[in-house]
Amino acid sequence: MTTDLRHDTLPRSRARALPPVLRAPLEGRTWRELCWIVLSLPTSILFFVFAVTMTSVSAGLLVTFVGIPLLAASFAALRGLGAVERMRARVLLGADVAAPEPVTTGRSGFGAWLAGTLKSGASWRHLLYSLLHFPWAVFGFCLVVPLWTAGWSLLLYPLWQWVFPAYADVNGIQLYGDGTRGYYLDSPLEIAATSVIGLLLTLATPWVIRGLSSVDRLMVAGLLGPSRLAGRVVELESDRGVVVDTAAADLRRIERDLHDGAQARLVALAMDLGLAKEKLAEDPQAAARMVDEAHGEVKVALQELRDLARGIHPAVLTDRGLDAALSAVASRCTVPVRVEVDLDRRPAAAIEGIAYFTVSELLQNISKHARATRASVEVWRVEDRLLLQVTDDGRGGADATGGSGLAGLAGRLDAVDGVLAVDSPEGGPTTVTAELPWRS
Repeated sequence: MTTDLRHDTLPRSRARALPPVLRAPLEGRTWRELCWIVLSLPTSILFFVFAVTMTSVSAGLLVTFVGIPLLAASFAALRGLGAVERMRARVLLGADVAAPEPVTTGRSGFGAWLAGTLKSGASWRHLLYSLLHFPWAVFGFCLVVPLWTAGWSLLLYPLWQWVFPAYADVNGIQLYGDGTRGYYLDSPLEIAATSVIGLLLTLATPWVIRGLSSVDRLMVAGLLGPSRLAGRVVELESDRGVVVDTAAADLRRIERDLHDGAQARLVALAMDLGLAKEKLAEDPQAAARMVDEAHGEVKVALQELRDLARGIHPAVLTDRGLDAALSAVASRCTVPVRVEVDLDRRPAAAIEGIAYFTVSELLQNISKHARATRASVEVWRVEDRLLLQVTDDGRGGADATGGSGLAGLAGRLDAVDGVLAVDSPEGGPTTVTAELPWRS
């Protein structure tokens, strides 16, 4: 089984060993993009004729009640043709373009659909694609097809040169003729030179095809896909969901910490004080011991409440900013931490809170999992971005994918257009860089 796999992959490895310029004419990508260019001519003709005809007829009938519905129907049909074009681009160009934003009506009814279709930017972009792609498709077809056919024909000329003397009563391809005499490519040197020219054309044409196909990808993505504004709206809706889920998770964590920690201690404290009250008259010494134990429970409960408050938004962060707050967090870490904050002024409170929470979580991960001997925290600003970098010399292997705490941090940062980058090879060191938007 191993031998078969090795022999099966051997031709591929040899093909990969060839320079890209020699592989290009035979690669599947070149042939798929060639098919795209060849098929683009009939499809663009269909697009163009349909768009021009329906738009012209609709414009001519705008004085009647028929023009507007006809124009909206033509836009709907163009959306259907756009779906076919996106599917063709996915198969032949490898361009996975999402469908454009749907028509938003706001209310039901035929009139609302008409208004939504005519106001939709996607409808007008489909019309623009139909008008612009036709001349581009004609140019690409007229350039690529002659180059491709001429290149392969000249390259293989030694194999079919015999056709001319056998069936055309000439010695080869005629370069010059005035009726009395002609110049033909029939000598061995001329045949070899023709084949070399064909080889050059064959090697150059795939790069022309790729250049034309790159423009096609841009046109399909820009005119037949969702607009940047619609993509931004979807992204913001997703970020809003992340923010809501994160806030709900934080509330559940706070409720759980209060219920399992401070609340449980306060309930036990109330019971102990009640028992001490009952024993006060009978056994004052026992009552004094119980009050003393209750006093200790009060101190523990207060410490838990302080820790919980620090995890939400500590007072030192509000009063003195990130430098003091991060220094306080670093002092509670199990390894020595160097903190360096280089900011000329404070960011917005929300960004400051997210930065504090991010560093706090990363230092907790170092305390629990890293097995490090030292760590560092650096905070600085670059133009309109706030950057945080937490480094440790631990065992490494941190992963921001899956359901880890780093994945939750990445989602929290992404909700405010932030980025989390993790560099943690096995064996360490680990460097986690967070980037947040700067808002004053």
